Amino acid sequence: MNIIFAGTPEFAVAPLLALIKGHNVVAVFTQPDRRSGRGKKLSPPPVKVVAEEHNIPVFQPTTLADQQPTVAALQADVMVVVAYGMLLPQDILDTPRLGCINIHASILPRWRGAAPIQRAIEAGDAQTGVSIMQMDAGLDTGAVYEILTVAIDATDTSASLHDKLAELGARGIVATLDTLHTNPETPATPQSEQGVSYARKISKDEARVDWKSSASEINNKIRAFDPWPVCQTHHQHTRIRLWQSTVLKQKGVAGSAGTVLSIDDQGISVACGDGVLRLEKLQRDGSKPLQAREFCNGYELTPGSVLGDQAG
Repeated sequence: MNIIFAGTPEFAVAPLLALIKGHNVVAVFTQPDRRSGRGKKLSPPPVKVVAEEHNIPVFQPTTLADQQPTVAALQADVMVVVAYGMLLPQDILDTPRLGCINIHASILPRWRGAAPIQRAIEAGDAQTGVSIMQMDAGLDTGAVYEILTVAIDATDTSASLHDKLAELGARGIVATLDTLHTNPETPATPQSEQGVSYARKISKDEARVDWKSSASEINNKIRAFDPWPVCQTHHQHTRIRLWQSTVLKQKGVAGSAGTVLSIDDQGISVACGDGVLRLEKLQRDGSKPLQAREFCNGYELTPGSVLGDQAG
């Protein structure tokens, strides 16, 4: 099958490699190179790097408004879209023989939108997955060919779940295209009107921890915001990033929210609005992430210390 692939970040790499193995990827569309890092060096998207390694033509338009003739000239059977980062206009959606098929990192219709992996963890979902769907003009509203699911482990972060779902998406898209190759008339199932939710884009402003929330809510947020934007709190005038935690007590108030209750080799126990959270890996500005005991060896934090805005 002749395929145009449209994707940008690391999440799209595993599906692209899987398609390269079994199909003819005639072109890759990806976002323009961006400046990143301290030196603001111009860096290519991960998908572009893979495409060039396999001698696949790469297109990096700043808009798709005028790209339909280019897509049509490639004469692809299908366009596979994975975290591309641009909306496809209707004329492109209609161009390939089998249309455009998307890998979305959730069990649709739950968590349509930009940040499904993070929002699933933040909400405390027990499972998530990938949906292989036929794209239409709506936001992740197209009919679904296949859904593959995976449990969200208690220790999963957005980083670890990202990797699981990327591999799941690779398996799913290969299976779906194999089915469509055999039977192009294979129907997709319209999404339910029940259970729709939206995964809005993550912002840095959300990273600050509100200790009046429950221990479970804060723990989920710490996991969801790893590796970006990373949850943070303050002790006096020092910003502290929170990388790893465990819920010690789900219910009950053990002290004023944000108060450090105890410190031992396992971590720093903090009272929450409901329950107790143990902080296990922390980082202050200018330092690297450290296990709690090592962190406290280099920073004065004691039982009775108060974390959060109320600490001044």
